[in-house]
Amino acid sequence: MKRSSYYSSVPQMQDPWPIKKALTLSDVDITHPFLTLSRQQVENHIVLYMPQQQQDHLKSEGQVDINARDDDTGDVYIMKLKWRGSYYNLIGKWGKVVRGKCLDAGQEIRIQWLNGCLHFSVPTQHIVAPPPMRMVAAHLVHDHWPIRKVLTSSDVDPNHPFLPLPRRSVEDHILVHWTQQQRDQLRKEEQVHVNARDYDTGHVYIMKLKWRGNYYNLIGKWGTIVRQKGLDAGKEIKIRWANDCLYLSVPQDRYIAATSGQDNWPIKKALTLSDVDTNHPFLTLPGKAVEDHILFCWTPQAREQLRNENQINVNARDDDTGDPYVMKLRFRGSYYNLIGKWGKIIRGKRLQVGREIKLRWDNNCLFFSVPQ
Repeated sequence: MKRSSYYSSVPQMQDPWPIKKALTLSDVDITHPFLTLSRQQVENHIVLYMPQQQQDHLKSEGQVDINARDDDTGDVYIMKLKWRGSYYNLIGKWGKVVRGKCLDAGQEIRIQWLNGCLHFSVPTQHIVAPPPMRMVAAHLVHDHWPIRKVLTSSDVDPNHPFLPLPRRSVEDHILVHWTQQQRDQLRKEEQVHVNARDYDTGHVYIMKLKWRGNYYNLIGKWGTIVRQKGLDAGKEIKIRWANDCLYLSVPQDRYIAATSGQDNWPIKKALTLSDVDTNHPFLTLPGKAVEDHILFCWTPQAREQLRNENQINVNARDDDTGDPYVMKLRFRGSYYNLIGKWGKIIRGKRLQVGREIKLRWDNNCLFFSVPQ
């Protein structure tokens, strides 16, 4: 689509903050720091008011340097606004902003362009998610193992050995028992050494707990543990903190099969900006959902091929139209991408952000549906 009408004028709004957004997990991920903003809002409320020179630079180069000001603290940053097709990314010092303000998914960010500068604010009264590093003691839990997780394919990949753990579980059941000095070290350095003990064998390891924004990674000797215990996707790992040590246990022969339930469509997702971008067409699917409801139905040979090659051809069918496709399912670590004919599907079905896609695996075929 041509961008000649890119800067059409729009009526002025009374709200001094015309752009508002609830932060998502990807917005506050410090490993890949960027803030995603909708194209229409950026072009109507930011680009429209830029000097012509900045507009021309953005149009020709696909990105432009801008001054940005945190109105809550007064801090000023030089950042980049980058055009990504159907949306924009704010990059540069965004990771520093996430860490400095301890941003979390669910908080509302407000943005306006004023006097040649991008102003932003994340009011504390708009926090709808728990702040990071919650040190309020968790409710008393009678379970001897308060943290439990069904291992996924990425968890047991010895080529990239790390165990992701949910942020809230770690902070409620591990960090809450630490000293303030230990917590400060973790926040400052984003990782800290911990003693770990395999409850099943008695083996002791020195590992690292690494903060990754909305989750924590357990790294160090995790690859050794995976190999020694012969861990595989579907096994349940149990974790607790006691006597300044992280205990873990993976009981033998305990596999957790995905719950079948009555729903014929076990995977459902609201499409995001990246899902419907025809310039880079791929559908992102959560790792656990894919592994519980798709890979679980595959033969061991097919799963092994996916693990070795990181992608595999799959037959797919649009349940709404009956159209068949040959596509690829690609392993990306903690998630999967469905690629191949996805761009054609976006255009053919005129998919938009917010529409719900439903998926299931049946008779060696990936069925999907996007109800009108």
